Order: sequence, then structure tokens, then C-alpha cells
Amino acid sequence: MPQSSPPKSKKKKSQADIQKELRDLARPDPNKPQKPAFDLKKAGVRVGLILAVVWVVALIIHHVIAYSVAGVLTLAVGGVAVWLVRYMKRSDALGAILKGAETEEGRKAALEQLETGFKKGDSQAVLARAQLEMQDDPRKALQTLESVNAEKMLGPMADQFRAMRAMLHLTLGETAQARALADELDLGKQQEPKTRAMFATVAGEAWARTGQAKKALETLELFNPEDPEWSEVRAQMWRARAFAHAAQNDMKGVSRALKRLAEMNAQLLGMFIGQKKIHPLLEREAKQIVMRMGAMPRKIVRQKMS
Repeated sequence: MPQSSPPKSKKKKSQADIQKELRDLARPDPNKPQKPAFDLKKAGVRVGLILAVVWVVALIIHHVIAYSVAGVLTLAVGGVAVWLVRYMKRSDALGAILKGAETEEGRKAALEQLETGFKKGDSQAVLARAQLEMQDDPRKALQTLESVNAEKMLGPMADQFRAMRAMLHLTLGETAQARALADELDLGKQQEPKTRAMFATVAGEAWARTGQAKKALETLELFNPEDPEWSEVRAQMWRARAFAHAAQNDMKGVSRALKRLAEMNAQLLGMFIGQKKIHPLLEREAKQIVMRMGAMPRKIVRQKMS
């Protein structure tokens, strides 16, 4: 009897498709209201009250030095306020551009807007460009990030560049480069909880895949992947834990992490099969789960093993 061809629904996806699915799972839902990372109005009121107190004290002292100190502080705060308002406006504009880039045509239009609407070397615009490019070409996104010197940026922004570059290196199987960048990340400087969680996840995977599994797990376990707050990076969290448990030969941990990924999207397990620098125990368990679920034809799995 001739062998029937596997159903189209079980067709194996390419590694590029799998990587895109992983990135899509981590992308914020455009229809879900996003909590602002920084309340500009509230901060302005607080700073205004502090300056008012400074000027009251200066008036009480009634001396040129007191007035000079109050004036300098006011000018300094004013300069920071102007910079911050511009920064927030750019962030809002970039957010609007990225929100409309859900399709290939949308990404193309967004890239054109970034090219014409922002100065060359604008760090926020460069990050946005890389976010768009990584959907189709991770290598190009990496080159975009490397075109800017992170050493000349403020610490938190520089770390955003390092974390994104490290994530792309991990996607491409370049673990040594990812590790070098992860070692430079300062998780404590990031005020936004989701950013800290993402940095910890990227660093944890890099450490797990380069011989520091204990350090990786200690870092990853600071964040519970099932916490609703981390829903946007849940897939990356379980992926990183899978690598960390594999590095410690903890098959229970590996199985738990892979099963959670499979529950989100069975095709995500393809990232552990036939790719660069995958722990053999991790790859074996991923293949077994995939075949048990029937998410990938057995014949195609054999071809990838050869």
C-alpha cells in the first residue's frame, strides 16, 4: 500500500518561521492598554514642589548664595524636563509607528518613516528599526544595532542595545558573543519590571549555554514565567529555563519547560531540533514530545537528524 502523505496541517515549519513565532509571542498586544512606564505629570508635580521648597528656603535665608543655588537647580531641572519631554514624545511617536507594523507592508512603511522622520543615530529609532528587521532578518537587525556605539550611551539605554544584540546572537546560535554581552548587563539599573525580566531571561539563556547553568537558574528563578505580568516574555522564559535545566542534566526540569512551550505552541519545540549548539538531552526530549504530539511528521524529524 502506498504511504499516504502527511496532512498539510503537520507540515514542518522552517527555523525562520519558528523564530518569528517566538518573537510574535513576546510582542505586546496592540489592543491591550499598556501601562505607562513613566508618569510625566506626576513626576513634574513632585519636582515642582521640591523646587518651591528650595526657593522658600532661599527667600528665608535672603542671601545671594542661596538665590544662586536655587537658580542653578531650577535651570538644571528645566533642562532635564525639556530633554525628558522630547524623549517621551519620541517614544510615543515610535510606539505608534511600531503598532502599525504588524504586516510585511506595515513594516516596510514603518522602516521608511524611521528613515525620514528621525535623525541618523537616534538610539530609540535604531532600536525600533532593529525590532522591525528582526521579524524577517535577524542578521540585518544585528548589524543595525552594531552600527551604534553603546559605550557612548547612558547605562540603561546601552543595556537595551546589549540585551537585544545578545538575544539575536542566541537566535543565531552564536552563544559566545551573547555571553560577552550578557556579562555586561546591569539588571539593577532598569526601573521597568518587564525590562528587568527580559534582561534576566536573555542573560540566563546566555549563561546556561556557556557553562554557567547554576548562575543562570538563580537568575531565571527570580521571575515566575506563569505570573501574568510576564505574559509577553513567557515563551522566552521557558526557553531559557529549558537550556539551563539541560546544562545541569535535569531532565525533569527540561521536560517541564518544553511541555509548557508545547502548550503555548507546539511548533516552538522546533527551535531545539537540528539547530546549532543545542544540548543533546534537550534536543532528544524535544523530539520525543513533538512526535508524541504529532506536531511534526516522523519522517521529517529523521531527515533533520542526518
